[in-house]
Amino acid sequence: MKQSTICPKFEKAISLLSQRWTGLVIYQLLSGTQRFSEIQSAVGISGKVLSDRLKDLEVQGVVKREVFPETPVIIEYSLTEKGHSLEPVLKEIENWSHVWVSSEDDGSCDLD
Repeated sequence: MKQSTICPKFEKAISLLSQRWTGLVIYQLLSGTQRFSEIQSAVGISGKVLSDRLKDLEVQGVVKREVFPETPVIIEYSLTEKGHSLEPVLKEIENWSHVWVSSEDDGSCDLD
């Protein structure tokens, strides 16, 4: 019997996207450049975890961090081209969720 192997690139991509909160952070940034506090309040994530995820996504080339040396310092996060290329994937997961996932509050979500 032939055993199939999983492509290492696919495995790495799934590993990145399956980290807790990572997909939600990327999804939030699809709507445009945001500051740390905006992402944190929209996603509902602790500051430490968000900081860790943003650093990892920056290292992976998915998120761009831009610092504006003003008083106070302004830091903004946005998706790179690589990050934006995940939009169709995340939108398909969103579409799938509307058909197949039930939520406790069963509130409606608007699809863009």
